[in-house]
Amino acid sequence: MIKNIQIFVNPIDYNKYPLEKIVSSNIKISENRIKHIQILKRSIDARKADIKIVLQLQIYIDENPEIQENKQFFFLKGKKKGSVIIVGMGPAGLFAALRLLMYGVKPIIVEQGKNVSERKKDIALMYRTNVVNESSNYCFGEGGAGTFSDGKLYTRSQKKGDIKWFLNVLCNTGASQNILIDSHPHIGSDKLPSIVKNIRNLILESGGEIYFSTRVTDLIIENDICKGVEIDNNDKIYADAVILASGHSSKKIYEIFFKKDIKFELKGFAIGVRIEHSQQLINYIQYHGSKFLNYLPPAEYRIVEQIDGRGVYSFCMCPGGFIIPSMTEQQTIVVNGMSASKRNSPFANSGFVVEIHPEDILQSFNCSDILSFQYNLEHTAYRAVNNGLKAPAQRITDFIDNKISVSLPETSYLPGIVSSPMHEWLPSFLSSKLKSAFLKIRKKMPNFISEDAIMVGIESRTSSPIRITRNSNSLEHVQIKNLFPCGEGAGYAGGITSSALDGINVAEAIVASKF
Repeated sequence: MIKNIQIFVNPIDYNKYPLEKIVSSNIKISENRIKHIQILKRSIDARKADIKIVLQLQIYIDENPEIQENKQFFFLKGKKKGSVIIVGMGPAGLFAALRLLMYGVKPIIVEQGKNVSERKKDIALMYRTNVVNESSNYCFGEGGAGTFSDGKLYTRSQKKGDIKWFLNVLCNTGASQNILIDSHPHIGSDKLPSIVKNIRNLILESGGEIYFSTRVTDLIIENDICKGVEIDNNDKIYADAVILASGHSSKKIYEIFFKKDIKFELKGFAIGVRIEHSQQLINYIQYHGSKFLNYLPPAEYRIVEQIDGRGVYSFCMCPGGFIIPSMTEQQTIVVNGMSASKRNSPFANSGFVVEIHPEDILQSFNCSDILSFQYNLEHTAYRAVNNGLKAPAQRITDFIDNKISVSLPETSYLPGIVSSPMHEWLPSFLSSKLKSAFLKIRKKMPNFISEDAIMVGIESRTSSPIRITRNSNSLEHVQIKNLFPCGEGAGYAGGITSSALDGINVAEAIVASKF
């Protein structure tokens, strides 16, 4: 007999007893009748002090499960029936390539950054020299920005896509099987580089091509049909279609659209800061100071406030994580967050951002002005410190009170932080909403707004402020045939999972219409 059940287990018992014993007690049958337990979903209910581990299980009673061959994914090798250029090697580009290979279509990936091994060396050099490499950094290179951002796979997106196939590919290339069952799955920035490398090898072994350290400098368009791309202002590559999956920080790609007058539209995005606390404090707040603290993983939080009709919210929360320098240009400061798989840093950090509408910045429809605003704010953050990768910071309580922080607590941001009056140089429509949100949170979450809570600037790359418009059915650009905008940079995703799913969907659309 196969039985599906949901049980609630206190964290001490979950860590102390075998699952067979827990299930046996719950459904009132002897342990020896339970032949196999499959965990379908695992989550934590911490809404009250009596915290529970919630398990959805499939129980095999008096019978063993059938062993099934894993046919979740396969890739056609040998002669290809066509080719597709993919600009960018982040989650959208990688999973578009894998999906194309399933149908015998050859992906040709063009990535401006380096492979993940060389990329890690450049990031290490960045810390030693205090200078960012504009082509190889935390945003640019194999795997995209997601390679060094904790590997969070949870998405609230309602976008339809083959998420089971996506997760199984990750498991088959090195991710923990836990991502198949956890309600908020993550991989960890220490594990992702090897997984990305394994996916790259899979693409190459199956007949794909990859060009690293190669910049797309133009789109080859004839009679409103995209024929291919120009690379490094010189060579040309032709294919049956082009997927544009360049990520939200590739301004050079946007500039091609401006120059060629290709259709796009402005979209809302968000800008703010990254806030940091001790993980111990976040655990205490979120787990109600309970007796289970030693039996639970590092706590997460999600905060959403409405201030004057605008959302102010936490973003990319990294429990047990680090704040990292995420700029792609010299003389700018941009911060982001990451966590290793064990999430064992003593710090917790999260973006805390304000929803921005284009009209907040622009008087007219001018996309380049949005990018200029973004850059100017990042440059202002740099000038506030003017010391390499060091970032401006302020205690949240001082920010609320319009005071300069005389001292700052310890931080996970390795290049170092410098006290700065962020209340003075942040745009007023940002700082006023951040302050109002902090005041509301102070009433709801005691100790969250405290002397030891700091804000580090600036978090400006939450998503693209531009959407490259495409047909909702064919996913092809509304003006240029054979051009398929995709992922975060095109304005259709917001994170690893939604980007990968968009890449899969675009690949499926290309196969359906072109092959």
